[in-house]
Amino acid sequence: MSHPTVTVPIRQALRLAQERAARVQRTQQVELGEDLFIRIAPGGRKFLLFCLDGEPDRSAAEAIAAALGLRDPQYGWHQGQTLRSMTVIEGTAPDQANDENTSGAP
Repeated sequence: MSHPTVTVPIRQALRLAQERAARVQRTQQVELGEDLFIRIAPGGRKFLLFCLDGEPDRSAAEAIAAALGLRDPQYGWHQGQTLRSMTVIEGTAPDQANDENTSGAP
């Protein structure tokens, strides 16, 4: 038995995947377009954005980070064996940064 196809707004699909990643502590993958995919890491506060043919645009990563409610997102690149993915990680909250700086750690 196959499951029915349901159409939902992309923001809703992203938020549901983010919530599930946090709840089950497993990576969630969503196909966002014909050649655009996202893998949301366990915890839901970082993700990889990739294309099977080419590289994703930073503007897409910025829009997704905003939709997921990431604060101070940090952008970078990850080169795998066959794909180059954009990485997006939520930055450190200001109060956490101050705590870390006062702990004596470099």
